[in-house]
Amino acid sequence: MKIIRIDKADISGGLEKCGDHYQLIGPVREQDFYLFKPLAPGEIPDLGFTNTRMSAKGVVYPQSQQMFTYSLDTRRKDHHVMKVPADTHPPTAVMGIRPCDAAAFVQVRRNFDTPEYQDTYWLDACEKTVLVGLACDTPGPACFCTSAGGGPYSDAALDVLLVDNDDHYMARVITAKGVDFIARAGWTADISDTDAQPVIDARRKAAEERIESVVETDHLADAETLTLYNSPFWEDVAFACINCGTCTFLCPTCWCFDIQDETHGMSGQRIRIWDSCMFPLFTRHGTGHNPRGEKIQRVRQRFMHKLKYYIDKYESGIQCVGCGRCVRQCPVNIDIRRVCGLMNHAGKQSVTCAA
Repeated sequence: MKIIRIDKADISGGLEKCGDHYQLIGPVREQDFYLFKPLAPGEIPDLGFTNTRMSAKGVVYPQSQQMFTYSLDTRRKDHHVMKVPADTHPPTAVMGIRPCDAAAFVQVRRNFDTPEYQDTYWLDACEKTVLVGLACDTPGPACFCTSAGGGPYSDAALDVLLVDNDDHYMARVITAKGVDFIARAGWTADISDTDAQPVIDARRKAAEERIESVVETDHLADAETLTLYNSPFWEDVAFACINCGTCTFLCPTCWCFDIQDETHGMSGQRIRIWDSCMFPLFTRHGTGHNPRGEKIQRVRQRFMHKLKYYIDKYESGIQCVGCGRCVRQCPVNIDIRRVCGLMNHAGKQSVTCAA
C-alpha cells in the first residue's frame, strides 16, 4: 500500500479534477451539525468535524429509492412492463468518512449480499462508491469503536485512509478504487513507509487512548438466546422509550425498509423507504395481528438483533460499529453501552450455569 502526501492547499484542485468523473460527497456543516451532502463545484468538504449527525449509509442506500416504474394503460406498448430507472448512481466518492461508518458497509453487506439473495440496488451503488476515510484523532465521549471490533485508524473497509498531519494529509491507498481516485485527483507525491509509519502509529495510539468507553461483549456469543430474551431488565430498558425511531435512522448498520406502490392515474412507481423495528406498524400483519405490538417487545428486538441474533447468524461480532450516534441523540437517554453490559452480564451467568 502506497502512502501519498496531499497538501491541504491542493485538496480543492484535486477534487476539481475528480469532479469530472465522480459525484463528490463530503461533510458539510449545517448550523450545529455536520451532514454528508453532494459537494457543489469548487466546494471542499469541511474535514474539521468529529462525526456527522447522520451516517453515510444514505449514499448507497437512499432514504427513499425508486425501484421501478410501470404503466397500466393498455394503449401503450410498454404497459404492464416494469422499468428499472436509468443509472441513478453515478461513480461516487465520499470524502472524509470515518472508519466506523465505513465498517458499517461491511456489516450491512452480509444482509444484502448472500449466497441466496443479492440486493442489486445496494450492491451496484456500493461497487460504484469510493470511500475516502479520515482517521479519527478526537473520538467523542460516546464513541466505543474499539469495543466493536474497529478503531479510529482502522482502514479495513476503506479505499483510502487520510491521516491529518498539520499542513498535509498522509493518504494510505488501499484498494484499486482508491488508486484510481488518487490518480484522477493528480496527487502523486509518495511518502516512504519509513517516514510515514512512525507518525501514523503514534497518532493511532494517541487516538485509541482518548476513547473513554469500553463495552464488554465477550459472553454474548455463548449466552443462551432464551436466557437473554427472558432477562428481567427489559422492562426497565424499554420504560422510557417513545418509539421515535431516531436510533435506527441514525444507525449506520440498520437496514430495515418498507416497499410501497405510488400511483397516479394509470402510471405508478414502486419505491422502498427506510423503516424501523421501533415503529408499531413495522410488524403488523394484514390480519391486524402484531407479534410485537408492545413497546417492550420492539425495544428488546432491536437490541437482541444487534447484540445476539447477528452474532449467532454471522459469527462476526456485534451489529454495531461503536459510532455512538444513538447514545448522543436518543431523546430519553437509552444507552446501547448499558444494554450491552446488561446482556453480557446475563450471558456470563448463563454460560456459568451451563458449565
